[in-house]
Amino acid sequence: MSVSTADAPLSVPRSSRHRAPGAGAVFQVEVAKISAQFLPRLVAAACLIGPFVFALIMRTQTSVPADTLFGRWVHTSGFAIPFVVLGFAGIAGFPLLTSVVAGDIFAGEDRHMTWKTVLTRSCSRKAVFAGKALAALAFSATMVALLALSSTVAGILLVGWKPLINLSGTVMSPGRSLALVLQGFGMALIPTLAFTCMAILFSVASRNSLAGVLGPPVTGLVMVLLSMMGSGLVVRSILLTTPFEAWHGLLVVPRGLTLFLLGLVVSTVYSYLCLSAAWAMVRRREFTGETGGVGGAAAWKRLGRAAVIGLAIAAVVAVAAAFDRTWISSHRVEDSVGATFSNLVRVQQTMLGHPERARSFTVSPFCARESAGGGVSQGAGDDWVCQLNVNGARLGQLGLSYTVVVRPNGCYTAEGPPGLVGGQRIREPGGHSAVNPLYAFDGCLIAP
Repeated sequence: MSVSTADAPLSVPRSSRHRAPGAGAVFQVEVAKISAQFLPRLVAAACLIGPFVFALIMRTQTSVPADTLFGRWVHTSGFAIPFVVLGFAGIAGFPLLTSVVAGDIFAGEDRHMTWKTVLTRSCSRKAVFAGKALAALAFSATMVALLALSSTVAGILLVGWKPLINLSGTVMSPGRSLALVLQGFGMALIPTLAFTCMAILFSVASRNSLAGVLGPPVTGLVMVLLSMMGSGLVVRSILLTTPFEAWHGLLVVPRGLTLFLLGLVVSTVYSYLCLSAAWAMVRRREFTGETGGVGGAAAWKRLGRAAVIGLAIAAVVAVAAAFDRTWISSHRVEDSVGATFSNLVRVQQTMLGHPERARSFTVSPFCARESAGGGVSQGAGDDWVCQLNVNGARLGQLGLSYTVVVRPNGCYTAEGPPGLVGGQRIREPGGHSAVNPLYAFDGCLIAP
């Protein structure tokens, strides 16, 4: 599990030997060590090749990941591929990528008993800490950029440079789609760097590479589970995994940036606290006389206490999530589903060669949860039903019933009656088969 090991002593670049090496010199050495390790190379290869494998599998199969945002469009637009990859990576992929290096970059020195060697080469503790932290952050940023580049190129080459329908049902040009892909990965970089700082804390505190590498992804999965327990504003706002969903706001109309701005603050706080705690441990630690490694009962007791504290915090947050106030209401669901459906009617009729049919029509939505009875409908659930009354000069009068699954993050999937909106595929005037945008569609509520 070693990546930033001390297989070679911390040497100083020749140009810096005339003065005490600082964080920059340590950074150069750490980058060279990371580049020479097998595991970081393997992770980089996975980020580079993985999206091509995924796009190739999607191209050769008729099934699609319809339970994910943009999963229905992976055969239609190449820009759906990076958005699907971005959605999957936000669950556990980014925290794991960050911890591969950051989780071992300090613990590796303990395992190889090289702290005294490193700290006796005229490098101050502050310089060593800063250089190692910068190297870990640089690796994380590089992996996010590599994943963004490879998934975008894979989608364009294997699927095509075609427009994409956003989460409000409007068509985006290829150039606009590309810009939003890059912005989405840029937003995901912010919490990724915060998880890197968390991995650094795990590495310093545990002095164990296994705990350092596995700590952040396990913490991320716990946060994902907590976020699925409720749709409250307070609890979801303090979880570091929530900012990974901020890119949803780029793909709705009007654009919603509240989650991004809140995630920026939350990620900054996590990063500051983790780095401050890690630096305090390094600064106060006594390295003289150590025999190295984590081994011994004391180290495992520390890990056990940390696990108990973490579980206690998770339990408190879980209870808070159950009583937290939700922001998902019938009013917001009606506004989003009604507007998205209206936009998709225009898209469908244009695909069928009858754009004039959708030039003048109205949609009156009424959405409620079946479990609410006559009470107030709010919160996430799979029992939402939206009645859509459509009136138009060329469309006539239609009453459509959509079953809607609303997730705790405010995104939803609506499925309509095939007898009225058509099947999964429709036939375009040229004879080509295409995805029916009204059969089922995804959307996201705009966060308050």
